[in-house]
Amino acid sequence: MTYITKPKLHHPSLACNALGFTRRDYEGKISTLCAGCGHDSISASIIRACWELAIEPHRVAKLSGIGCSSKTPDYFLGQSHGFNTVHGRMPSVLTGAALANRDLIYLGVSGDGDSASIGMGQFVHAIRRGVNMTYIVENNGVYGLTKGQFSATADAGSVSKKGVANSDAPIDLVGLALQLGASYVARGFSGDKQQLVPLIKGAIAHRGAALIDVISPCVAFNNHAGSTKSYEYVREHNDAVNRLDFIAPRTEIVADYAPGETIEIEQHDGSRLRLHKLDAAYDPSDRIAAMNYVHAHQAKGEVVTGLLYVDETAQDLHAHLGTVAAPLNSLDAAALCPGAATLDKINAALR
Repeated sequence: MTYITKPKLHHPSLACNALGFTRRDYEGKISTLCAGCGHDSISASIIRACWELAIEPHRVAKLSGIGCSSKTPDYFLGQSHGFNTVHGRMPSVLTGAALANRDLIYLGVSGDGDSASIGMGQFVHAIRRGVNMTYIVENNGVYGLTKGQFSATADAGSVSKKGVANSDAPIDLVGLALQLGASYVARGFSGDKQQLVPLIKGAIAHRGAALIDVISPCVAFNNHAGSTKSYEYVREHNDAVNRLDFIAPRTEIVADYAPGETIEIEQHDGSRLRLHKLDAAYDPSDRIAAMNYVHAHQAKGEVVTGLLYVDETAQDLHAHLGTVAAPLNSLDAAALCPGAATLDKINAALR
């Protein structure tokens, strides 16, 4: 299959950042996602955030797993380092890379299936260890690559495209991150770039584990969430996978509302999503209050967006382990091997 590539030429009137780069310098390949997919809006927000921060693209390492969300790093920062890992294993690969070379900016992109299902254990340990990273979850509540089954972040009672109601309790990645000790926790909406771009910029500048859970509607499967595991459904799903579908282009869902305001977003299938933006007076420095705030609004059927919690004094994994300032991958054998006498002393202390 052949895709149209982006032109290499830049218009001379395009604005430049402090490094002399235009936004085009932070783009990647043309997206192959469905027209109107919220994930493309997130990619655009990442491009804008990195451009405004005047980050050198080659200083960024972007990692992902498997899923629609994990395809998106190919669509931004084409001149950066990139690695597409096995399904759900992005956090451990990112942790290893961050330990080896602390000089890079680490950006992990995942989805609700990649992080809240097969990768849940990896997500948990990367967050609790305080790996210095920006971890973006593109959360649409469905498995878009396999015809829209419920995902683990689905709201109980939501109905699938086929009319099936989800009876499972959802996994709230924001609440989990707060409990695990993440030092920067936020939630955004893909259609609200005015809020999302500053959240991404803050996460990149933060030292420690920064999670941004971004609600990103799936135009193909209507953002219905949950899980279907019956044999009959799997059989029907297999038939659907082998059937060609045409997905009509949809317009991007956008929102513009004031801090403290609650609005309802009508999605392409007619369902409605209630968003509540944090008030300007909200204090993001109290972890317990943040957890209570999220749960209180969840009980009212509202999805809270904004910077929920931040610890400005947080330290990352390198500080916890007491590693040297030089990147570990730059050390030679003499520096990495302490010698027989030192090893004997360490072993003796463990007896």
